[in-house]
Order: sequence, then C-alpha cells, then structure tokens
Amino acid sequence: MSDESSAAISAVRRDWVTEHRESYLRSGGVEGHIMDITAVGGCSFASHCLVKYKGRKSGKTFITPLCYADIGGEVVICGSKGGADHHPDWYLNIISNKDIEFQIATQAFRGTWREPEGAERDKVWAFFIDCHPFYATYQEATSRVLPLVMMQAVEPIPVFKESDATGVRQS
Repeated sequence: MSDESSAAISAVRRDWVTEHRESYLRSGGVEGHIMDITAVGGCSFASHCLVKYKGRKSGKTFITPLCYADIGGEVVICGSKGGADHHPDWYLNIISNKDIEFQIATQAFRGTWREPEGAERDKVWAFFIDCHPFYATYQEATSRVLPLVMMQAVEPIPVFKESDATGVRQS
C-alpha cells in the first residue's frame, strides 16, 4: 500500500482511534477492551490493549490502543499500520526502548517485549490472524513483513490515565 493510501485511511480512522483511546482511559479499562470493529473489517468481539511507551525523538509518553491476542501467556500485537509500506511510529518507538507498559481491560503491567522469529513467528502469525483475520489483508497490501511484538507482564502497575500521555496519538 502506498504512503498516500495509508495516509488517507489513517485520516479517516484517526477520530475513531482517538475516541477509542479516550474511552478506554476515562473508564479505567471498563470500556474499550472488547469492541465491535466490523465497520473497519474486524470482528464483532475484538480484544484491545493499551500500550504506553516513550517517543524515541521527543521523549514524550504515548498511549496507543491496539488489537491483541494472548498466546502462551504473552500478549501479541502487530505493527500493521493498515498495510502501509512503513512501520507505525509506535513500533519504531518500542524497538528503540527496552521498557514497555501495557494495559488489558482494568489491569496494567510493566513488562518485557520481544519479537518472535522463524518457526515461532510463523506459529504466532497464524494464531494472530486467526484471532484478527483482517491483518492478513494488511499483510497482502505491503511488501514489508508486519512485525509482531510479544509482551510479557513483569509486575502490575496502576491503570493508565489520560494525563499519563504527554504526546499526541501516533499511528
């Protein structure tokens, strides 16, 4: 998918993503964890987490809502950017920093992350697209391999608040 196509899709979805994140944060995770995303090609019972990270250039804190799957006790997210030809900013920021925090519903965690490789990646990808089939369409739209990030909880932390984010939403 071209950068122009990606930008057009991003512009349409920006309000929805912002509203989703704000609802998740305002409710302490009661709302926003499970959502019907059939309108954007997803499932009627899609699971979402929040990921909190530092900007690699700005040093600001960002919080991004993402679809996730749980495999073997690890939370898996995908750097799809809707099939754009370049990685999403959140992914570039995560790989620039060893620290990550994530929230699932009403529980937040400080954790570790890693990227699966080889046969493990193939297995995780198959599981992820079984949970969220529209990601297969995103992969078909680009020549880059969509990165998978596997997060594991290390310790519980307080749920995220709107005031935790010092930066604007990133795609």
